[in-house]
Amino acid sequence: MIDLRNIFSRDFRSKMMYALSFLPDKMYLQLFYFATTRKFINFKNPKGFCEKIQWLKVNDRRPEYSQLVDKLAVRDHIAEVLGEEYLFPLLGKWESFQDIDFDSLPEQFVIKCNHDSGSTKVIKNKSLLTDEEINEMKEFYSARLKQDFYYAGREYPYKGIKPYIIAEQLMIDETAPEKSIEDYKFFCFNGEPKVMFIATDRATDCKFDFFDMNFNHLDLVNIHPNADKPIPKPEKFDEMKELAAKLSQGMRHVRIDLYELNGKIYFGEYTFFHGGGFQLCHPEKWERQLGDWIDIS
Repeated sequence: MIDLRNIFSRDFRSKMMYALSFLPDKMYLQLFYFATTRKFINFKNPKGFCEKIQWLKVNDRRPEYSQLVDKLAVRDHIAEVLGEEYLFPLLGKWESFQDIDFDSLPEQFVIKCNHDSGSTKVIKNKSLLTDEEINEMKEFYSARLKQDFYYAGREYPYKGIKPYIIAEQLMIDETAPEKSIEDYKFFCFNGEPKVMFIATDRATDCKFDFFDMNFNHLDLVNIHPNADKPIPKPEKFDEMKELAAKLSQGMRHVRIDLYELNGKIYFGEYTFFHGGGFQLCHPEKWERQLGDWIDIS
């Protein structure tokens, strides 16, 4: 039997989003939810975590969420709520790839789109980029700028965001310059962080490890397996919990991503629909537990 979970991956959804854009949201979500989970969504009485995420897509459409998922516009929100010191320095924004003045950029930087997910590229040696690599980037970002990311997973906050390419300063861990910096992702429910996970070995064989708010390792598995090595507790874990709570006030559910680097905390992003709501938690008790924490009454 063909594993539909593979053909209905993010890349496939991205390619098919315009072809299926005529479908109503609920029908589209039922199609992809069944393809990835072998289950149907009960929109009238959702129970599990992923099922409730689909319910939120259809029923929790607050206009202010669009600013929060926009990687450019959210900077104003973070500067106001936390302060500019929690933001990675912005190097520029452009409406097209052709507008980028690479000569003005440093040797190392991060480039991505503001209106989507998965478009981030880390440039560590600008001077070593070949013409072929630059042309590939041009094709990639030119295609991304034409997409409305809402249609990929019917995540309403992304609908109609004005697309830009943005560049940020590449932040380096002074204790381990070659190491990719880790982000800490807090699952918050009505302003209360309850579970978080840490992604390790992203460049090789990504692992996700989940912890409670006392940093006890949980048997929760989602998207990627657990690491086979101890995961150290972040130095500023308690402060990150406080920031996650502050940023998630008044929201039924949101994931707050933060970084800890060189003794400082930096904001990553708001994620309202972890994994698009298409990746079930294992064992089943966690799918129900996280679902119970989302209050849709």
